[in-house]
Amino acid sequence: MSTLNRALTPATAVAAEASQVAGSNPSGMLCTGRSESYVTTKDGVSLYYKDWGPRDGQVVTFSHGWPLNSDSWESQMLFLASKGYRVVAHDRRGHGRSSQPWEGNDMDHYADDLAAVLDALDLKDATLVGFSTGGGEVARYIGRHGTGRVKKAVLVASVPPLMLKTDSNPNGVPLEVFEGLRQASLDNRSQLYLDIASGPFFGYNRPGATPSPGLIQAFWAQGMQAGHKNTYDSIAAFSATDFRGDLQRFDVPTLVIHGDDDQIVPIDTSALAAAAIVKDAELIVYPGAPHGLADTHKDRLNQDLLDFLKR
Repeated sequence: MSTLNRALTPATAVAAEASQVAGSNPSGMLCTGRSESYVTTKDGVSLYYKDWGPRDGQVVTFSHGWPLNSDSWESQMLFLASKGYRVVAHDRRGHGRSSQPWEGNDMDHYADDLAAVLDALDLKDATLVGFSTGGGEVARYIGRHGTGRVKKAVLVASVPPLMLKTDSNPNGVPLEVFEGLRQASLDNRSQLYLDIASGPFFGYNRPGATPSPGLIQAFWAQGMQAGHKNTYDSIAAFSATDFRGDLQRFDVPTLVIHGDDDQIVPIDTSALAAAAIVKDAELIVYPGAPHGLADTHKDRLNQDLLDFLKR
């Protein structure tokens, strides 16, 4: 979506635009330069990144969800870095400490940005871990760039293969849900982020749940650090992009983790379908876990990641 007016066209057009053909071949250099903690992409976007742990450690990269940034992975990164792994995570374009470009808020650019980070740091034999929208980023990266730098992949509460309900995806989420999300973002995105974090994201709307003000505030703060246009556009990117072709290109060991009480990305249309497409994928379902399981179930997730990395 190139302008806000264009972004506000009927959502069916937004969906069609976002659902790009998997596997198109990007050309040219993806990274034009790097300084400490920042990579500059070929279209001039400055990407903030973290690089923790020993430089000779096995590489694990983390791609975050909407509307968050790399801080959302800090529990997993601290845990794995303490175990000797080199962990790298960047703030997606338009999010966190990265630039807020008007253009390019789509999965192809997200995937190319991940490629720019991998290339700039010359990361090899990396395990790519993606949460929610970040899982789409990982899938589209493999679809566009292959697995030359990839050893393994992990999809955590991720959006692939396709969230949106279509004729070929009848079990998907109705378009009206994402139209409502876009409208709520325009009306009062600050309140939207509070409502998501206070309710379905962490499962705090379930009977007997004990909300954590700290987690709610952290979600809100990360969301408000992101650009308004960027997060608005990203709703189409994560909901309407078709990753089925990308998943078919996976040729590395893949772990799929999802909670069966995920109210944001329903497991039936995501993890169960993705695991059926990726050859020999391993599926782990967390009973009762919400979408934000990287926080609510961080100890189990940390151990499952470590076990997968060691195998």
